[in-house]
Amino acid sequence: MEFGIFLQSFIPRNRMEEWGEEHEWRSYQNDVAVARKADEWGWKYLWVVEHHFLHEYSHISQPEAFIPYLLAKTERIHVGSGIFNIVPPVNHPYKTAERVATLDLLGDGRFEFGVGRGSGTTEVGGFGIDDYPVTKEMFEEVLPEILKMWEEGTYPGFDGKFWSSPARNILPKPLTKPHPPLWQAAGNAPTYGKVGRAGMGVLGFNVATFDQFVPLIASYKEGIAEAEPIGGFVNDNLSITGVLSIDEDGQRAREKALEMQLSYLRTNVFRYLDSFAVPGTIPPWPQVLPEVTLDDVERSIEDGTMICGDPDECVSQIQRYTDIGCDQLVFAFPLGLDIEDALSMIELFGREVIPRADPDPEFSTVRHRMALA
Repeated sequence: MEFGIFLQSFIPRNRMEEWGEEHEWRSYQNDVAVARKADEWGWKYLWVVEHHFLHEYSHISQPEAFIPYLLAKTERIHVGSGIFNIVPPVNHPYKTAERVATLDLLGDGRFEFGVGRGSGTTEVGGFGIDDYPVTKEMFEEVLPEILKMWEEGTYPGFDGKFWSSPARNILPKPLTKPHPPLWQAAGNAPTYGKVGRAGMGVLGFNVATFDQFVPLIASYKEGIAEAEPIGGFVNDNLSITGVLSIDEDGQRAREKALEMQLSYLRTNVFRYLDSFAVPGTIPPWPQVLPEVTLDDVERSIEDGTMICGDPDECVSQIQRYTDIGCDQLVFAFPLGLDIEDALSMIELFGREVIPRADPDPEFSTVRHRMALA
């Protein structure tokens, strides 16, 4: 099992009031501190979102500007786009290809290319896309062409349904050959299987329990077993995004989970991300779910939506996901925590859990790519 951290610049209302006009600057500074601490303590991946117009939920709209800064502030950890929105009205395919290659060069091969098509109508509607489902067709038209743009020489151009461009030599070319590792966001079993058949890693952003993940993982593993890779190699990797609260004292870890503002975060997920099915328990905005209780935390530990406790408990809970085929667990930080508490958790997890759960110093994406040699 490998481990990553999900950076989204979640700024709940109380932080905006506390930090005043500096709230976005403070949030970005905290994200940089998280990245540096994770790099120091053996975490392997940072995933940086691209979101637009999602007030409070996420204030990172230009990951192509933030990622090189994180690469410069870290030494070993891989930094990935989680995700770049590649549909043409949001990002022109030529610009996407140029950005990815540039990030790969600046990061000395530490960049991971995660792709998707946006979280819902609030985002894509801001770029003139009135019908969210059509982004699926846009995405499928673009991705294979981006890979062709990184081949030596002149790309022959494209005349498709959603974008057209003349022949051009797209520069620069990536340092990583044949290209950086490919990942795609997924949210349902058919998509998990489709990503697997395309030979890409899957970024699982589902709001789901352990039992609900079992068929999703099975779908991906069935797909990857018969992969015909869209790119130059198979990236057999399945990641799941969740929540971590860890302390030397397991009870204190549970109490710290109450400070993460998980109810407010979850309400905001369904406030904006209407590509997800909305559970009947989610109230209409601006109503907010009730605050999380210690009983809720225990239920979340049991159903696998949270890794929580002392280091031994966390190792045991992680093993459940290892046993069903998950390759990477990704945790969002700092959420609603004070930054000092978030950094302490990242360090403790790196010191006490990672050596036991991920003793292999190699990055799996590097190993998959080197298998071509």
